[in-house]
Amino acid sequence: MKTKEISLNNLINVNKISLNELTIEEIGDEQISTGIETPMKPTAFDMNEEEKIEKIEFHFREIMETLGLDLNDDSLKGTPMRVAKMYIKELYSGINPSNKPQITLFENKYKYDQMLVEKEIAFYSNCEHHFVPIFGKAHVAYISSGKIIGLSKLNRIVNYYAKRPQVQERLTVQIAKELQQCLQTENVAVLIDAKHLCVASRGIKDNNSSTVTSYYGGKFQEDTIRNEFLAYLSLKTNY
Repeated sequence: MKTKEISLNNLINVNKISLNELTIEEIGDEQISTGIETPMKPTAFDMNEEEKIEKIEFHFREIMETLGLDLNDDSLKGTPMRVAKMYIKELYSGINPSNKPQITLFENKYKYDQMLVEKEIAFYSNCEHHFVPIFGKAHVAYISSGKIIGLSKLNRIVNYYAKRPQVQERLTVQIAKELQQCLQTENVAVLIDAKHLCVASRGIKDNNSSTVTSYYGGKFQEDTIRNEFLAYLSLKTNY
């Protein structure tokens, strides 16, 4: 957690004020921890997808016109609809629980009781603070409690939670908690190494840095098991 984020959280907790009482200027570009659940309105699914696409198309058209773009141009006139469909069907499809992957577990008939690692799962997400891309690789591992999961389902879980407005810390925990629930074991590890275009393309404009977050549950909290996992990834053991 960064220094400014800590001070902002202290401002909320110590002074007993709500997040809504802070101004955008006080928050700045920094993140405030608000829990592991994606913030959603109770009415999030009152509209169906086609209604949402229609509404987003209208408002994105307004944004483009406000920017001064000529939507009569052949290159631009279809953009509001393309963006609306992309938001609902692709980039933010993970918001809708109906898109959650169906998980089937299998008996561990091989009696494999060691670590299984699926590494370098490519994902694309979007920063919830500026709605610009976060992209990178997720590495996940688990030790079976008697059940195993199809390898492709590990990728699908990662991408389901990535396809929503995110912060990397929350994404890491959401993937880990979902795997723990699905696999019926605490013995799960998740490590994400990602680039944030809100850092690279604006603000500080640092194109070289990446952000690493991790979650270690159950046996992965032990140094030897955690280091074995990191060794598979050819990463240093000080994350």
